[in-house]
Amino acid sequence: MSARSYTIKRITNETKIQIAVSLDGGHIALEESIFDKKLEDDEHAKQVSGSQVINVQTGIGFLDHMLHALAKHSGWSLIVECIGDLHIDDHHTAEDVGIALGMAFNKALGPIKGVKRFGSGFAPLDEALSRAVVDLSNRPYAVIDLGLKREKIGDLSTEMIPHVLESFAQSAAITMHVDCLRGTNDHHRSESAFKALAIAIKEAISKTGSNDVPSTKGVLS
Repeated sequence: MSARSYTIKRITNETKIQIAVSLDGGHIALEESIFDKKLEDDEHAKQVSGSQVINVQTGIGFLDHMLHALAKHSGWSLIVECIGDLHIDDHHTAEDVGIALGMAFNKALGPIKGVKRFGSGFAPLDEALSRAVVDLSNRPYAVIDLGLKREKIGDLSTEMIPHVLESFAQSAAITMHVDCLRGTNDHHRSESAFKALAIAIKEAISKTGSNDVPSTKGVLS
């Protein structure tokens, strides 16, 4: 794995999660899957190329789709495995995946040195257009306004979509503003938001070639 990579396991009474992430792409792997062979071979949110390995399996198809888009356009390699209490509902699984992904991102990134710190991005998807702005601030905060109207997209409650992003920002210790500016289709609105966020994160974590702390304080904490 690259220097900016991390593997995390997070086990609670509600979810069992393991995530491997490399912020610069490349090869990643888990030592052992938490799934049986049948689930391990599921390829609905899997993509392997020369520069990235992406395989997201949360048990919630639309969440897999969104995290796949986030990883792809951020330039990450990402493996997510989750076994959650979906017999109750989607809340614990979606929330805990957001938390664990934020923790893995934070550990993979390490000290905020030699990176741009700020990033912004716009992404359209047909009639939908979203904007995201990110600050690697070490001060967790999230403002999410997607204007979703449906109760669910696939098996994911739309109320959980901003909550996943909020949970990610909190545990990643970043400031994040994500807005859907226009659009009529909730799938398009959501996907454009995740893609805009990916573009913003990719810029914020991009290396400057120096080892400076990008802050007038000399420290980000």
